[in-house]
Amino acid sequence: MPDLCTPELRVQCLEGGVAWVRLHRPDATNALSLPLQAALSRAFTALAEEPRVRCIVLTGGEKVFAAGGDIKSMDGCGPIEIMQRHTERVWAPIERCPKPIIAAVCGYAFGGGAELAMHCDIILAGEGASFAQPEIRIGIMPGIGGTQRLVRAVGKFNAMRMLLSGRPVTAQEAQIMGLVSQVLPDDQVLTEAMNLATLIAAMPPLAVLQIKEVVLAGMDASLDAALMLERKANQLLFATRDQKEGMQAFIEKRKPRFEGR
Repeated sequence: MPDLCTPELRVQCLEGGVAWVRLHRPDATNALSLPLQAALSRAFTALAEEPRVRCIVLTGGEKVFAAGGDIKSMDGCGPIEIMQRHTERVWAPIERCPKPIIAAVCGYAFGGGAELAMHCDIILAGEGASFAQPEIRIGIMPGIGGTQRLVRAVGKFNAMRMLLSGRPVTAQEAQIMGLVSQVLPDDQVLTEAMNLATLIAAMPPLAVLQIKEVVLAGMDASLDAALMLERKANQLLFATRDQKEGMQAFIEKRKPRFEGR
């Protein structure tokens, strides 16, 4: 796999099928500049195709996840220029990544940072973390899923409170609303994220991929259609060697050896 590191992004493939991606703009609170967004797009495109990678941890570090978009790069822009940036294409490799992504959030996840976290499948947050969609304060609104993903995660009334006030919520509030999977002491967030990623990476890869695909595809489908997707995916897994190995290992009371086949 090519070197995906840039001055603004750190990427590393670790043992056990885990990849680690860290935003690295410490002097700008990890604001999502255009170069950083492009680097994230390239990184997730490559990680999705890398067979050694089975789970991805995305973090901003110990003090800040991402404080939002790079406002300076937007100041003075007109609607056509914003449209021609095609952020939907830049963020598509994260949105469509078939492998589970765990966000390890410490500190601020504001604006684009909160939207980036919501692109992930699991969000682990430190006790000092906070989440906000403050775009309304500068006369704009979220543009990379902050209205649509947020309302799906926390419901209309909580989403409206965050979107229309711009005020942050604590990690504990975010967990109660359904935005955060787990709240941990700040110094344990990354460790727990890596442990969870290692656990998921050790699961049968095809089952992991099918679970993520069906959950995401079924969220906006009717219940009947979503249940059909679930049944078909479950039936398909009975054609895999990992299913045979997993059940046989369970019967024989031994550790399974999954191959992703």
